[in-house]
Amino acid sequence: MKEFANYDALGLADLVKRKEVTPLELVEESIRRIEETNPKLNAVIIRMFDHAREMAQKPVSDGVFAGVPFLIKDLVSTYKGFPFTRGCKGLKNYIAPEDSELMKRYKATGVIVVGKTNTPEFGLMGVTEPEAYGPTVTPWNVQHTSGGSSGGSASSIAAGFVPMASGGDGGGSLRIPASCCGLFGLKPSRGRTPTGPKGEHWQGAAVEHIITRSVRDSAAMLDATNGGDIGSPYIIQPPTRKYMEEITTDPGKLRIAFSTQSPVGGDVHPECIQAVNNAAKLLSELGHDVEEKTPDYDGLELATSYLTMVFGETAVEIDHLKSMLGRKATRKDVEAVTWTLALLGRSFSAYEFAKAKRNWNTFSRAMQCFHQTYDVYLTPTIATPPPKVGETAPRLLEILGIKVVNLLGLGKTLKASGIVDKMAKQMLEKFPFTQLANLTGQPAMSVPLHWTAEGLPCGVQFVAPLGDEATLFRLAAQLEKAQPWFEKTPVI
Repeated sequence: MKEFANYDALGLADLVKRKEVTPLELVEESIRRIEETNPKLNAVIIRMFDHAREMAQKPVSDGVFAGVPFLIKDLVSTYKGFPFTRGCKGLKNYIAPEDSELMKRYKATGVIVVGKTNTPEFGLMGVTEPEAYGPTVTPWNVQHTSGGSSGGSASSIAAGFVPMASGGDGGGSLRIPASCCGLFGLKPSRGRTPTGPKGEHWQGAAVEHIITRSVRDSAAMLDATNGGDIGSPYIIQPPTRKYMEEITTDPGKLRIAFSTQSPVGGDVHPECIQAVNNAAKLLSELGHDVEEKTPDYDGLELATSYLTMVFGETAVEIDHLKSMLGRKATRKDVEAVTWTLALLGRSFSAYEFAKAKRNWNTFSRAMQCFHQTYDVYLTPTIATPPPKVGETAPRLLEILGIKVVNLLGLGKTLKASGIVDKMAKQMLEKFPFTQLANLTGQPAMSVPLHWTAEGLPCGVQFVAPLGDEATLFRLAAQLEKAQPWFEKTPVI
């Protein structure tokens, strides 16, 4: 089925509905594409082909995506009876005992899961290069990263394995890979999608949704999956109407602020600056009021607050491994960097964690004040075109230092050396723009509007007020019409 990649998910579902193609034919085509091209990309790490074929031969459901092949990021959403490794070498033999709530909602749409995609260990990095499975690359240039932590999903979509795939975003993990792979990636507001049955993720910073080629697929899936579940820690105002209605609505004249300055003071690549400038020009031509303006918040303070949470959550993840492994985790079960982050997490006091978490409210209020003047905030999605594979990995001396710290348990010593502030700037140097929306809970999206002279995609990010996915969908649909990207596909 050569025309498979010419359709988005809703388009394929329509073919199934009109009986022009069967779910099994779509599944077989998806499998063929994975088998042919995945060795070059390393995007799909767990194959569920036989199960998918079995599901495809059952009666077609009435779900909005009935019969459409789908891939699941192997990090948060669990699929009962199949591996759930989270990019961790110690979990390669772990089998999920139940479906997560979001997985149940995905299944209710009628999608057929053909496999699971690669992710960095515990989703900790902005690139997908876990020791357990190896690096995933962008189909636009296989020497460059697909981003992270939903890098396997994004690479799969860009390569044409499936029209959409699941992902999660705790610090940019939907938007970063969308930018690196030339796709549309929207992170919903905190509380918009369910987190059960385990509860909130990363203190509420992490939210799950999907990466897509078309805006309407993202809108239709959020229509189908949005809303809390039993025990949900957050209650959010439900949308006033379907997001599928929003994408057919003119956004009106929006007040849009933009900035290309890195919040942590690092360099921003000229191509990423050009991407924003071009987007600002396009927005002006579409009738919006566009002005260069930066919100009033301390970017380095935000970065350290974010990393404090990550350190603490990583320490808890290591402890949680005991319930999954049936024994206490050791250094051999996880990567050296992960173990170091956990040591740092254990070195922080309750006072320090509470202080960092309190800053989230400061950032949230600063952004809400900003949105009294501006409807949307525009930035680069990341500060560079997709980095080369291995470019962001710790260097040899750093690795040796990490191993010494781990061996001697020097978490407190490392913290006392002032390493946290240095790490905040260094770890987020290439990915400084996305964490803001995670800590404030705001919806944000990466839109593929720019490609470099070398053919690498550079997304631009739009952030809207808490709960206002509607404005983002309306704007995204307008941009998609004004500067279409669906036909842009890589030659692998």
